[in-house]
Amino acid sequence: MRIITWNCNGAFRKKFEIITDLNADIYIIQECENPAESMDKKYQEWAENYLWIGDNKNKGLAVFAKSEIKLEKLDWSNSFKDHTVKHFLPCRINKDFNLLAVWTHRNNSPNFGYIGQLWKYLQINKDKLNESIIVGDFNSNTRWDEWDRWWNHSDVVKEFSELGIESFYHRFTSELQGKETKPTLYFQRNFERPYHIDYVFGTQRFTNKMISFEIGDFDTWIRISDHMPILCEIE
Repeated sequence: MRIITWNCNGAFRKKFEIITDLNADIYIIQECENPAESMDKKYQEWAENYLWIGDNKNKGLAVFAKSEIKLEKLDWSNSFKDHTVKHFLPCRINKDFNLLAVWTHRNNSPNFGYIGQLWKYLQINKDKLNESIIVGDFNSNTRWDEWDRWWNHSDVVKEFSELGIESFYHRFTSELQGKETKPTLYFQRNFERPYHIDYVFGTQRFTNKMISFEIGDFDTWIRISDHMPILCEIE
């Protein structure tokens, strides 16, 4: 199974044919339009099997799958005490495993923006992550850890590890968190401002059967998005 995650930087209706050339079975796309409300007929026809969530019709989080794949949205909580966290889209793939699509937000939170949103989501749903893949734009990296927080990127990675979940990239490259040599984002499309903020995590069921892991290169993708697509293949 081939899985792609990509923050398309908007206007996905103009870009879906490009990413489709990579021939994935499942696409996790951030900042894409809701196909149900799009006026683009080709985009609507392509998106025959999908789930989508978002604050407005033009920018949301979606999981697109080939027609033969059964895609079922799961009813996991996104409420932490009196706060709603976003964006998280859990789904069941072929009645076989869970996939959690991620696009973290600042969410108007002065303290729990981005990785704090994922940390909160993890606290209320960690019991559901057995045999799961967690994938998407975390907007986070260990290099931005702060000494007085308990919801840093490193804390989330540690909690994942306690559940038997690890990063595909770091498993594949043996690099350390915060020491990544391959960026997934070029801020403001500037080659001199690279960051690694997009991830695929999974339990050993998946990491042990990983065939390949690739991150798109700057020259090919920067004219299309500030994020590079991540492609992983699992046996």
